[in-house]
Amino acid sequence: MPLLDTTLLLLLEGYAWLPARWRETQGEMVHTRLMGQRAVVLRGPDAVRFFYDDNHVQRAPALPEPIKSTLFGHGAVHTLDQAAHRARKGMFLSLMTPESVAALVGETTAAWDAAVATWPDRGHVVLFDEAARVITRGACRWAGIPLTEEETGPLAADLVALVDGFGSPGPRHWRGRAARTRREAWLAGLVEDVRRGALRVPDTSALAVAARHREPDGEPLAPRIAAVELLNLVRPTVAVSWFLTFAAHALHCWPVTRVRLTEDADGTYAEAFAHEVRRFYPFAPFVAGKAVKDLTWKGEPILADWLVLLDIWDQNHDPALWPNPCAFDPRRFVGREIGPYDLIPQGGGDPAAGHRCPGEPVTVGLLEALAPRLARLDYSVPEQDLTISPYRIPARVASGFVLRPAGARPAGAAPRETVGAERRRPSVHPL
Repeated sequence: MPLLDTTLLLLLEGYAWLPARWRETQGEMVHTRLMGQRAVVLRGPDAVRFFYDDNHVQRAPALPEPIKSTLFGHGAVHTLDQAAHRARKGMFLSLMTPESVAALVGETTAAWDAAVATWPDRGHVVLFDEAARVITRGACRWAGIPLTEEETGPLAADLVALVDGFGSPGPRHWRGRAARTRREAWLAGLVEDVRRGALRVPDTSALAVAARHREPDGEPLAPRIAAVELLNLVRPTVAVSWFLTFAAHALHCWPVTRVRLTEDADGTYAEAFAHEVRRFYPFAPFVAGKAVKDLTWKGEPILADWLVLLDIWDQNHDPALWPNPCAFDPRRFVGREIGPYDLIPQGGGDPAAGHRCPGEPVTVGLLEALAPRLARLDYSVPEQDLTISPYRIPARVASGFVLRPAGARPAGAAPRETVGAERRRPSVHPL
C-alpha cells in the first residue's frame, strides 16, 4: 500500500506526473495516493471500456470541490451518474445534432471572418485571445444569449478563466471561481427573463432549451442550475481556443501541414488535422472516478471507493495505437475509422450513455472550419516564446501565439521579426 500522497507532485510535475508514476511501477496499473485517497491508474482501450462502465466506476463522487467551483459548476451534469446523468445529458445531446453543430460552426466562422478583416489595422494579433473572443461571439449567437460588442471581451476572459483555473491552486484558480460566480448570476437572470417572457429567444436555442428543461421528477431546473448547464455548453466551446492555438503552433512547426490544408478540396485532411491536434497536444491529462464496488482489473484488486484514474495522455501517445506517436502527422487519421475507445482527448465510450463530452463534434467541427482559414491567411510569426510547458495544466503556448497579418501597420509594441528562429520546433513532448 503506497504511503506517499502524490498530490503535491501532481501540482509540480503536471503532465509528467503520470509518466513518472508508470516508470516507478511494474504491472498493469499504478498504485498511489491522491488527495489523501487510495488511487489506481489504468490505461489502454480496455481500460476505457472498464472505466466508462457505470457498474464499475462513477465519476460524480470523484470530482473535487475546486473543479466544481471552476470548470463544471456545482449541480452540473458532471456531478450526476446513471439515470439522473442520462436524463440531464439528454438536454445536451438534443443541442448537439448535426444541424445544430453546423449552425454553431456557421455563426463562429462568420464571426471569425469579420474579425480577420480588421487584423491588418491592428499591427499584431495574439491568436489565443482573439480566438476566445471570436468563439465567444459565435457561441452566444448560437445559444441565444444576448451579447453586445462591449460585453464580448469580458465574457471571453471569464470563460477562459473557468477552464484555465481548474488545474492550479493559485491565482488562476481564484480568477476561475470569481468568473463562475459572476456568470452564473448573469445567466440565471437571463433564464428567469425567458421564463417570464421578458426575453424572447428562438425555441431551439440553448437558452430556451435550458430554461424549459425538466428533470425526471417533472420539475424545471433551478435558475442557477440552468445557468451552470448553459456555461457547460458555452465554456467548452470557447475552450477550442486552446486547440486552435495549438493548430497554429502545428502549422508553424510543420509547414507541410499548412500546404496540405490549403490544398484540401473535400475536407478529409482538415478532419484528420483536427483529430491529430487533439491527440498530439496536451489538454486533460486524465479523468477520475470512484469504484462503486470491489473490482478486479487484469487480476489485480480495486476496492470500493478507491479513486480510479484513466490516463488520457498515455493513451493518446501509445505507440501500439499510434505509430511514431511523438510525430505530428495528420495523415494517420486519413481513412481511419475512430473507435469510441481509442482516441480519448475528450473522454471515451458512448456520449449518450456515459461521461464522454457531448460537445466533441463541436470541437472537431470548429477546428475543421477554422484551421484551413488560418492556413490560408498571409501572416508572419514574430520572435516569441512558443514553448508549451508540461508543468502547466491546462497547457498553453506561452506567448498565446502572436502573428502579424500581411499589410499590418507597424506597431511599437509588436515583437521584432525573425527568420532564423521561425522554424525552431519547441519541445512539445519533453516527457
